[in-house]
Amino acid sequence: MKNKVLKVGFDLDGVLLYNPARIFRPIIYFIKKYILKRKTNQFYYPKNKLEQLIWLFLHKSSLFPAPGVKEIKQLIKEKKIKAYVISARYESLKEDFLFWKKKIDPENLFSSWYYNEKNDQPHLYKEKMIKKLNLDIFVEDNWDIVKYLKTQNSKLKSGKKTKIFWIYNLLDRNIKYWYKFSSLKEVIKKYHEKNSNCY
Repeated sequence: MKNKVLKVGFDLDGVLLYNPARIFRPIIYFIKKYILKRKTNQFYYPKNKLEQLIWLFLHKSSLFPAPGVKEIKQLIKEKKIKAYVISARYESLKEDFLFWKKKIDPENLFSSWYYNEKNDQPHLYKEKMIKKLNLDIFVEDNWDIVKYLKTQNSKLKSGKKTKIFWIYNLLDRNIKYWYKFSSLKEVIKKYHEKNSNCY
């Protein structure tokens, strides 16, 4: 097991990119569920040019590569992991997605970068890509998506189950979950723990 090259998928916003605005997600969840009475795993799709412009502006809250990205690159160079980026960003955010791809991975160390070009629901898109790539681990920061992927994992009767690592934020810290981390750095730290049974 020690020599196994792990296939690890990473979300972009809030995982590989530092995004302070993600702290408001629990508040958005509350409004969505209890005030708007909407399903919490149904995500809004910007339909027109104005909405798409607002969507782009909202994603500008992803400010810079998160601490831990350099360590991921080192693990790739050492052939300890194969890394994939799976972002649920819609097709309208393609140019900004490609900007961050070039910024984070100019050497093309990551095996592949994927974004949601067909505008699928984010949780369904990520489920599809995780299965397609046969990942060992997927690192996500959206609790609604983590819950969904965990549930789908539990339904599998046979075959490989992907471990879903969750990077929580301050307001979510009391939620109980086995693979729970405060930052990307903590995920990397877990990898380096000699006696970790996560892998």
